Formats: sequence, structure tokens, C-alpha cells
Amino acid sequence: MARVMKKTGTTAMLITIALVGAACTRVPGHQGFIADPTLVDAIQPGIDNRTSVEKTLGRPSFASQFGQQDWYYVSRQTKQLAFATPTPTAQLVLRVRFDPAGNVAAVDKAGLEKVVKINPDGDKTPTLGRKRSFFEDLFGNIGTVGATGEGAGTADNPN
Repeated sequence: MARVMKKTGTTAMLITIALVGAACTRVPGHQGFIADPTLVDAIQPGIDNRTSVEKTLGRPSFASQFGQQDWYYVSRQTKQLAFATPTPTAQLVLRVRFDPAGNVAAVDKAGLEKVVKINPDGDKTPTLGRKRSFFEDLFGNIGTVGATGEGAGTADNPN
């Protein structure tokens, strides 16, 4: 009987360790276009046009706002640990530029070097103007509203 209890306890402990270990693994993720390096390198300026690019790479992730001069293909690899925010591990932004005739003019690539980390969790928002205390804000305008020569208008001088 004691032997069965010991075996059950050991099994329960191994299952618990496996579940805790699984919760701490990094979960890979992918967002956007699935980039095949061979197909990306196959796009050549002066040779390809809109139709051949669409047949090779598929529809773009998005096109430029001002006309159809640029197509963008965006791909991002991420890793996430348990409940943490996903962090990018690799990124590709492929820009295919077209001339007015619809032929490929240039192909530009950018990666993680263009990613900027922004921390929006600051204590205060910097503002322009005077720095006044709470009481200066509360009582600072007493006596200034309607004072002569301080911008208050009268019936004779509506300024």
C-alpha cells in the first residue's frame, strides 16, 4: 500500500514538473507575410512588373497611400515567455517600388534595426508652460479676472 502511494506521489510530482516546465517555454509566433528568401531575391528591378511580383510574392501586406507606386511585404517572428509580451526576434519589411509604367524600380529590405522600443508607462507627460504647484493653480487667478488694465473690457472700452 505504501509503495503504491509513493509511486502515485512520484507520478503526480513528475506531471506537475512537466506542466510547470511547459508553461515556461518560449512560444514562437509569426505575423504577416511568410518570406521565402529565394523568391524575395528573384524580384529584379527593370525585369519584373506588378503582375510578375504579385505572381511571385502574392498580394502585398499593404500598398502606399499615395497611388500604387510602392508595395510593402511585412514579416515578423516573435517569441513569448508564458504571459509576457511577445518580443520580436526577426523582421523583414520588403518595399517594392514601381515606376509610372508599372515596372519594378527598386527593392528595399529593412529588418529589426528599424524597430524602436517605446515606453508609454511614464509618470508625467511633459508640457510647455509654467510649473506651478497645486495651490498656485487653485488660487493663482484670484483678483486677475476683471481687473482694470489686465484685459477686462468695460462698456466704454470693449477691448
